[in-house]
Amino acid sequence: MAARPHIEGRITADDDAMLDDLQRKAFRFFERHTDPKTGLVLDSTQPGQPASIAAVGFALSCYPIAVERGWMPRTKALAWTLATLRFFDNADQSGAKDGVGYKGFFYHFLKPDTGTRAWNCELSTIDTTLLLAGMLSAAQFFSGDAAGEREVRERTQSIYARVDWRWAQNGGDAIAQGWTPEQGFNPYRWLGYNEAMILYVLALGAPEFPVTPEAYHAWTSTFRWRRLYGHEVLYAGPLFIHQFSHIWLDLRGLQDAFMKMRKTDYFENSRIATHIHRQYAIRNPHKFVGYEKNCWGFTASDGPADGVARFRGRKHKFYDYIARGAPFGPDDGTISPWAAIASLPFAPEIVLDEIRHLESLIGHSPAGYGFHASFNLSWSEESSNGVVCNMVDGKKVCAWVSPWHFALNQGPIVLMIENYRSRMVWNLMRECAPLKLGLQRAGFSGEWLGAPLGDTHRS
Repeated sequence: MAARPHIEGRITADDDAMLDDLQRKAFRFFERHTDPKTGLVLDSTQPGQPASIAAVGFALSCYPIAVERGWMPRTKALAWTLATLRFFDNADQSGAKDGVGYKGFFYHFLKPDTGTRAWNCELSTIDTTLLLAGMLSAAQFFSGDAAGEREVRERTQSIYARVDWRWAQNGGDAIAQGWTPEQGFNPYRWLGYNEAMILYVLALGAPEFPVTPEAYHAWTSTFRWRRLYGHEVLYAGPLFIHQFSHIWLDLRGLQDAFMKMRKTDYFENSRIATHIHRQYAIRNPHKFVGYEKNCWGFTASDGPADGVARFRGRKHKFYDYIARGAPFGPDDGTISPWAAIASLPFAPEIVLDEIRHLESLIGHSPAGYGFHASFNLSWSEESSNGVVCNMVDGKKVCAWVSPWHFALNQGPIVLMIENYRSRMVWNLMRECAPLKLGLQRAGFSGEWLGAPLGDTHRS
């Protein structure tokens, strides 16, 4: 496969200022919703919400960007990072119902005041992975000889080494999605193309309890290759699936056995998936209001309601929080600006146009975090509940907008804009030894990575 360079857009000074503004506002979520004593980050702005361990992972990856961009002093970023690592390194790992974790993994949601399990939630393998990715990126950034920076690296290694990935396989090859002390492992495993690439890479490269390449092959053996709108693509409906692992993994020009057979790579696949979302909005099979070439982005997001309502004289199913996707849905007219923004490194030639359009169409939330998490221009025909109106080109435009902001939206905005602008996260993680080892054990080769370790090819 010929080397496929990073796609550089023709970015103007105004565009750069626009991206800088979006990044800075998105990072404000973490400034305002992180407990500096524990490093725990609230899942969303909705009152009464718990902390999310995935949100903590995003925050840890964002602090280095905040330092380099001048939003946060290095001393403060180090202090918050150390507080986070000390909390998780010392956390209860007994598997108790009111504990923090078990076998090195952590409960998905934690009470922000006590740091213990919230909502009887599951021990989450993917959310622990996102937390670890944040810790590893922090360890790459804080690489100095001062005691605090050494402690970041030492505690990251301690936390990572305790994760028992083999236990999480629960007697099989593919890794289980979750476990609770009440019922044990749930029946679901990480199979089918999804956000789990970073999970398998870190499991393969783990300092203790690594899985074998068979775990990765079990995952890729369930992929679905589709032809959509004239494009060949490894299919997944929601955009976040095509984005999350790429936040930390620079997959440009790298191939595993699956992608070698198809003479492409996962970065190119995410570019095509981004264009499929745009093409779906252009075709707009359900005739929702606002869909067009510069208004798309379907992913896991908040929505206007959970129930059936009338739209243009016909009944249609609307949703609250659900994983929306294209082109097979679910789709209820809800657009998530963050989903388009997080595709910026893959397709800047269309994402920049969308951001400009949304700036005038819907504007930013008055909360100060950038765009609303999601909006729906069709719901305003049904109900005035949650609807805001703007004047656009002399015309009144009304839409339902999400009243809340979510850490899992804000983090990818900061991180993927930075990967587009400077490749900072990618460059840090290229030097992360366990990440490189995990990719090689999965059979990846090419570009900056070099050759795979041994013969890991599977048909």
